[in-house]
Amino acid sequence: MEKLGLYLLAIIIFTLQYTTIDGATPATTMDFIKTSCKTTLHPALCVKCLSTYAASIQGNDHHLAKAAITVSLNDAKSATVFVQKMARVSGIKPREYQAVKDCISTMTNSVASLSQSVQELEQMARSTGQDFEWHMSNVETWVGSALTNQNICGKGFDDSSMNGHVKDAITRKMVYVSQVTSNALALVNMFAVRHRKGIHKP
Repeated sequence: MEKLGLYLLAIIIFTLQYTTIDGATPATTMDFIKTSCKTTLHPALCVKCLSTYAASIQGNDHHLAKAAITVSLNDAKSATVFVQKMARVSGIKPREYQAVKDCISTMTNSVASLSQSVQELEQMARSTGQDFEWHMSNVETWVGSALTNQNICGKGFDDSSMNGHVKDAITRKMVYVSQVTSNALALVNMFAVRHRKGIHKP
């Protein structure tokens, strides 16, 4: 009898350990993330970025969109700090310096837009109808604006006269963060479409 009790206890602990709060297992949550990421331009990067948020996403479209923008926001903040450091690189050329300063400005705007998007998503948890459309329009506009500003930063170094370490480092950083933001925008759009069709997971 005692062995049976221990056996049942082991089963309960195992079940609790491998089941999320809403009943979705880590495996099914990851399947949801992988399937959702297929709608993005960079699916492998999408899965990599969002896998650490699986416990909070739990197969929920709204949580997925919020996690994607949060990742983008964190990367945009990191990229902004990186660009600010590049402005202090020894021997930086005048044209490079001006491009870096312009990039800092556009990336600051990008961070602000993504911050607004996260806040807006938090407010629209139970929104429906026109209220949902209004909030979603704001989110889509701000994430799109953030992506535009990131691309503007990268294009500021297109001139071949700026070829070198500063250009290469910032360009790589901007390519990465813009891919992450592009993925976030795709997942936000997917959330909007599924919500309108009434097939989203609340």
